[in-house]
Amino acid sequence: MKHLFLPFLAWFKQVNGDTLKADLFAGLTGAVIVLPQGVAFAAIAGLPPEYGLYTAMITPIIAGLFGSSLHLISGPTTAISLVVFSTISRYADAGSPQFIQLVLTLTFLAGVYQLALGLMKMGKVVNFVSHTVVIGFTAGAAILIATSQTKHVLGIKIPQGESFLHTWLDIALGFPQINPYILSVASFTILSALVMKHYLPKMPHLLFGMVMGSLASIALGGEYHGIKYVGEIPGHLPPFSLPELSFETLKQLASGAFAVALLGLIEAVSIARSIATKTHQRLDSNQEFIGQGLSNVIGSFFSSYAGSGSFTRSGVNFSSGAKTPMSAIFAAIFLALIVILVAPLAAYLPVAAMGGVILLVAYNLIDTHHIKHILESSKSETSILATTFFATLFLELEFAIYMGVILSLVIFLMRTSLPNISTMAPDPNEPRHKMAEVADIGLKECPQLKIIRIDMSIYFGSLNKVQTELAMISEQQGIKHILIIGESINFIDLAGAEMLIQEAKRLKAIGGGLYIQGVKNKVFDFMDRIDFLADFGDGNVFSSKEAAIHSLTLRLNHSICSNCRLRIFRECRQLPGAAA
Repeated sequence: MKHLFLPFLAWFKQVNGDTLKADLFAGLTGAVIVLPQGVAFAAIAGLPPEYGLYTAMITPIIAGLFGSSLHLISGPTTAISLVVFSTISRYADAGSPQFIQLVLTLTFLAGVYQLALGLMKMGKVVNFVSHTVVIGFTAGAAILIATSQTKHVLGIKIPQGESFLHTWLDIALGFPQINPYILSVASFTILSALVMKHYLPKMPHLLFGMVMGSLASIALGGEYHGIKYVGEIPGHLPPFSLPELSFETLKQLASGAFAVALLGLIEAVSIARSIATKTHQRLDSNQEFIGQGLSNVIGSFFSSYAGSGSFTRSGVNFSSGAKTPMSAIFAAIFLALIVILVAPLAAYLPVAAMGGVILLVAYNLIDTHHIKHILESSKSETSILATTFFATLFLELEFAIYMGVILSLVIFLMRTSLPNISTMAPDPNEPRHKMAEVADIGLKECPQLKIIRIDMSIYFGSLNKVQTELAMISEQQGIKHILIIGESINFIDLAGAEMLIQEAKRLKAIGGGLYIQGVKNKVFDFMDRIDFLADFGDGNVFSSKEAAIHSLTLRLNHSICSNCRLRIFRECRQLPGAAA
């Protein structure tokens, strides 16, 4: 129980001199990487640059201490930043005090949602949401982010709040007005970062690109040619802040906050799981929900906006040799020291260079490998990808997230509503006449008794498929006795139980019966609780196939058996006409 509220006690026992050394190096690497990212992400969120850095200091510490993953690094992310901006920009001007206040409230409320879901043990809900939702949303967000930065890298004036299509129309119309100095600084920033990444992939290429862009602006005399600068960043630790917690404001932001919470949880758990497959760590999704929720709730009181798990920083953290969440704590500490020392230098950072860096970030968000794999391998996942992607481009961002999640759940329910139903028969080549699928090896079947195996579950969603199959067997094939092998049935709900009782009574009325064999203990316990056996028939439920076949062969029409030459059951030898 103590590990639920103080989960760091579990991994803190692993900390020693070797792990501290590894985590220290990984933390330093992470701090250098997040410095330019934090500034860039804050710009995407419509916040002053220091808020991205504050988020990168507070969020990873809380999430690391109260989460479950040993390698997940939380903080500002591109997708979350874009949703934050989209949600709050309709109520206040970007960067204004009111905008910042509403962002903190949104962060607090998103954290409350996440924390509540974690405490209610809803972590497994993420299992039912396809990761394709994140891939599609992130790809769409990347294009929106790139679109939003075109005015900064081209020097074209574009009205605030333009839609995706209108922005590109304005770009096309304003193409002759491109400022060559601004474009040169942005291009040089991108080129410098790409060269650094190619030749020195382990070095902080984004930071290098920013520095080179600043030098290019100085060399070109940027201030005389319309080049704007980010401005000096306050060189201090995250100050205390207070979200606006009035009922009216909370009501206003409730929907957007839930979208932020949902996207943040899907991101964080997906990243944590992808790393856990390499480290063989067992994750606790509920604990991860709690960690993400606390990081946002506490962060909102320390000038941090909504964060989540970072694909880039978590991957770098793992590849850098991190052993425990101490690496996240070290990264936050190093970042604080760096900010105090170098914050004044942001006064020389051109907005064009920042735009170039954000374009690179946006490009790296598009997971072309997985998108290609999805398009080639699954039509249902392709539909989720396309729906989320286009909804992100043309609809409200939180609605795009909801659409992707809902479609993902609908497809999951559709799959479970069509359980696999296989026809079974004894295999005469097996010593104990073990049951096998008829279609696999062309087994012969009893003309009076149909044996089927139902995979997955019998619940309200799958009733139609199961009931249709039972009706087809009795009406089209003329078989009145049906035995269901229940070893693969995960659960039966009340509607499923009522349907089975109804079918049992229908078959009994025409001189046959419905029988079940080998259900799991939890399924049998449920049947017992609802007095299923009383209506279904206690003698119609069997614990073994041998007992079922022995009992059911005695209930068949023996006049038909006497003329039957198939004799697929061993029990058929004792029936009339066996010697014929």
